[in-house]
Amino acid sequence: MVEVVSATPGGTATTERTGRPGGGIPAIISRRLAPFDARLEPWSWLATAVVVLIAGILRFVGLSNPKGKIFDEIYYATDAHNLLLRGIEWDEKNNTAAYVVHPPLGKWMIAVGEQIWGYNELGWRFSAAAIGTLSVLLLIRIARRMFRSTVLGCTAGLLMALDGFHLVLSRTALLDIFLMFFILAAFGALVVDRDVRRKRWLRAIESGLDPSQPGRRNRPPFRWSDGVPWWRLLAAVMLGCAFGVKWSALYFVPVFALLVVFWEVGARRSAGVRRPWRDTFVDEGLWLLGAGVLIGLVYLATWSGWFASDNGYFRNWRADTGQSSLPVIGSLQNLWHYHQEALRFHSGLDDKHVYQSWPWQWLLLGRPVAFHWSDQGACGAPSCASEILLLGTPILWWSFLPAMAALVWLGLARRDWRAPAILLPVAAGLLPWFWFAFEGRTMFFFYVAPVVPFMILAVTYVLGVITGPARSPAPAGPPAGADPPAGSEGDGGHGGRTSDRRMIGAIIAGTYVLLVAICFAYFHPIFVGQILPYAEWSTRMWLGNRWI
Repeated sequence: MVEVVSATPGGTATTERTGRPGGGIPAIISRRLAPFDARLEPWSWLATAVVVLIAGILRFVGLSNPKGKIFDEIYYATDAHNLLLRGIEWDEKNNTAAYVVHPPLGKWMIAVGEQIWGYNELGWRFSAAAIGTLSVLLLIRIARRMFRSTVLGCTAGLLMALDGFHLVLSRTALLDIFLMFFILAAFGALVVDRDVRRKRWLRAIESGLDPSQPGRRNRPPFRWSDGVPWWRLLAAVMLGCAFGVKWSALYFVPVFALLVVFWEVGARRSAGVRRPWRDTFVDEGLWLLGAGVLIGLVYLATWSGWFASDNGYFRNWRADTGQSSLPVIGSLQNLWHYHQEALRFHSGLDDKHVYQSWPWQWLLLGRPVAFHWSDQGACGAPSCASEILLLGTPILWWSFLPAMAALVWLGLARRDWRAPAILLPVAAGLLPWFWFAFEGRTMFFFYVAPVVPFMILAVTYVLGVITGPARSPAPAGPPAGADPPAGSEGDGGHGGRTSDRRMIGAIIAGTYVLLVAICFAYFHPIFVGQILPYAEWSTRMWLGNRWI
C-alpha cells in the first residue's frame, strides 16, 4: 500500500491510500497527467463566435478597397491567376514560364478566392481575409486549452483581431498570413496531441498499468484511436503546407520536434516511468521520423501543378541540358535544381529597399511597410492622404518584449511547460533572421508574421498571472508536469468569493485590453486606407520618418 499526501486547490492537505495494479491511482499522478476538459461548453463557443465575428467584420468590410493591386499583390495575385489558367506561374510579358522563388501553395490559396469571386480585388484578397479570421479562431481555442480558461482564450483572440499588423496582412494578397496560419495550426495540433497522449497514460494507469515495471509492460496498450499520434501527424501535414508557402517554415520543424520530445518525456516522468528519456526515443523515434517524411510528401504535393505541366520553369532542365532524365527521378532532379537556384537567389538578396528593416527593429515597430499611398480624393481639407501601413497596434506590440521577459522568469519559477512552448517558436521565427542580418540580406517587417500569435500568447499568459486564479494554489506550488494556474475560469479551483487581488488584476487586464482597442481604433484609418486630412494622417506617424 502506498500513502500519497496531496494538496487540494484550496490548500487543504488530503491523504489517500492506493495500491497498483488495480487499487486506484495516486492523486499526484492523476493531477500531473490530468488532460484538459475539452467538452463543448455552449457559452465558450458563444464567446468564441463573438470574437471571431468581430475579427471577420474588421477583415471583410471594405475588402475591395483600395482598387488595383497594392504592394506585392502585383506578383502574387497575378501568379494565382496564372495558376488557375495554366497550373504554373507565367511571365505574361515574355509569354513563358515565370521564374519564382517561393513555393506555390500560398498562391494556390489566393487563387481559390479568384476562382470564387473573379480576378478582381475581392477575389485575390478573399482567401487572406478568410484565413486571417480563421487564425483568430485557432488562437482562441489554442489559448483556451493551454491556459484552461475561456476568458483568456477569447482575450488572446481579441488581441489578435485588434492587431493592425494581422489586419493588414489579412486584407492583402500576400503569402505571410497563410504561413502564419499553418504554423499556428501545427502548434495547435501538437498542444492537443500533448493532452491526448497524457490522457492515454492516465487511462492505462487507471486500468492497472504500473509504469515503473521494466520492459514493454510499462507502456499503455496500443489502440488505433490514441496509439497512433494522429494529432502529431496532422501537425506534420500543417508544417508541410507551411513549407509549401514559404521555406522559412523550416525553422519551426526542429523546435516543434523538440517540444514533442519534452512533452513525451514529461508525460512518462509524471506517470512514474523509470527511464523516461530512453523510452521516449524508443517509442516515439519512428513516429517522429514518419512525421518528417510526411512533411516532405505534403511539400512535394504542393508542386503538383508544376509536375503536371510540360513547360514549367526548369521542368525539363536535365533534358534541355543534354542529361538523361528518368521517369519520376528526373522530375525530382529538375525540381531539386530549381530549389538550388532559388536558394542561391535568396542567399544573394542584398538589394537596397526603402522599406527594408532589421530583426531588432521589428518588435519595436522601427520600420513598418507602406503597402499603399495616395494623396488623391476628397476629405474636406486642403490636402488629403490615404495609406495602408503594415504596422502593429503600438500598445500591443510594445508590450511583447516585457511580456516575453516576464514569461522567462515565470516559466523558470513555476516550471511551467507553457513558457518554452511559447518562447521556443518565437526564437525559431526570429533568431535565424538575426544571422541573415549580419550577412546583409534584405529583409522586411512582415517576415515576423509567424511569431505574432506566440507573442500574443505571451501577453495573454502574463495577463492571466496578473488576474490570478479563482483560488490561491497550495503553498507548495503545482507538482512538476502539472499545469499551474494561469488565469481566470477553471484555474486553481472553483467557487469562493473573489479576492481583492483578483479584482484588481482583472481591472488591470481589462484596462490593458481596452487601451489596445482604443489604440487600434485610432490607427484603423491607416490600416485600411481611409482618406484622411493630411494633418490627421501626420499625427499618427508617432515615430516620424521611421513610419513614413
